[in-house]
Amino acid sequence: MQPRAVADLGPGDRAALFERDAGIDDAREDARDIVARVREEGDVALRALASELDDVEVGNLDVTDEAERAWDSLDGEIREAVETATENVRAFHERGVPEDWRDSFDGRELGRRFRPIERVGVYVPGGRAAYPSSAIMGIVPARVAGVDHVGVCTPPATELNPVTLGAIHHAGADRVYQAGGAQAVAALAYGTETVNAVQKVVGPGNAWVTAAKAEVRGDVEIDFLAGPSEVLVLADDTARPDLVAADLLAQAEHDPNASVVAVTDDETLAGAVCEAVERQVEARERADVIREALGGDASGVFLARSMPEAVLFAEEYAAEHLSIQAEDDEALLDRIDSAGSVFLGPYSPVAAGDYAAGTNHVLPTGGGARTFGGLSVETFLRSTTVQRLDRDALADIRETVTTLAEAEGFEAHAASVDARFAERDEE
Repeated sequence: MQPRAVADLGPGDRAALFERDAGIDDAREDARDIVARVREEGDVALRALASELDDVEVGNLDVTDEAERAWDSLDGEIREAVETATENVRAFHERGVPEDWRDSFDGRELGRRFRPIERVGVYVPGGRAAYPSSAIMGIVPARVAGVDHVGVCTPPATELNPVTLGAIHHAGADRVYQAGGAQAVAALAYGTETVNAVQKVVGPGNAWVTAAKAEVRGDVEIDFLAGPSEVLVLADDTARPDLVAADLLAQAEHDPNASVVAVTDDETLAGAVCEAVERQVEARERADVIREALGGDASGVFLARSMPEAVLFAEEYAAEHLSIQAEDDEALLDRIDSAGSVFLGPYSPVAAGDYAAGTNHVLPTGGGARTFGGLSVETFLRSTTVQRLDRDALADIRETVTTLAEAEGFEAHAASVDARFAERDEE
């Protein structure tokens, strides 16, 4: 692994780095067929697809009771970790609950109120790994927001992972179903004989999950279309190369398609990070996955001519996770607007946010951070504006409203205002 100069990047290099997508094109047709099948056949399709795609013969699709038993069976260390992570995530999201407000001035009373969505579906990945953290991240903010019903789908297995199931129960799911992939998204979106239909589907997943979310969007709401995991480390000459490398490897082990980037204005650090990556990768259990991710077109260690150029690179990249390891990290943060979640300083590894710092790890990828943020309490709320005007207040803006309405060709709009003054005008 060798550093590359930012100034030497060609159009193709820049496209690979800055035009990342969710990578769902190859899965879209299959996902569309699966969604249609579940919508038409319901539980029959879920059981058949579990056999065909997961090689699992499913009996009960509803495993809510099994989740409760799993929580009761967890040993003390795991149980305590789930409890601590859940409490930290809950405490953080409670601070994000917006308050209703109403202000009065000049005869106008204007305000905004917030109400939770009634029914939400959370997808919790499974398959080859267990993701109790994703259960916590998806369910807890929905509960904090006041959602009435939280249904959860997690992939089927001959023996469902007890830690994931236990975390789903502890986080507050109302119903738990063993269904995975595109079929789970379809079941949550449209309902089956067993699965309750919801109004919004959230949560991370593979390309088929994401493709299915793209298919059902419009019939139900979704959070966003997320692709493979990403990290960008912005570092100066004070950063420790071993820590920068460790953060790159931690994100690279997620997925061969993960995007892992470091950018610095210090040539010595850039070289040292590359050396540290090569040393550390040999000790990692998922070394093959890590190496494949590191070799991707959207990964690498990049040398900028100056810190301003490095900052511009980071802003354009708009990473899911942004780690700033620099002497004046706050000043650099002030210059960057686009990032899903930011980790400041050497003792703020991305892994802390993934599990237990309290922030949410369901975040925009592929540059989505340029226009929206990650999962939060607001994801599960809808807002309504409220207004009350007295006669004098309406009179104050009468001419403004009627003039603009008539300019737009909406005479009836203007008339609806004038009607409020007809009796007084006749006098």
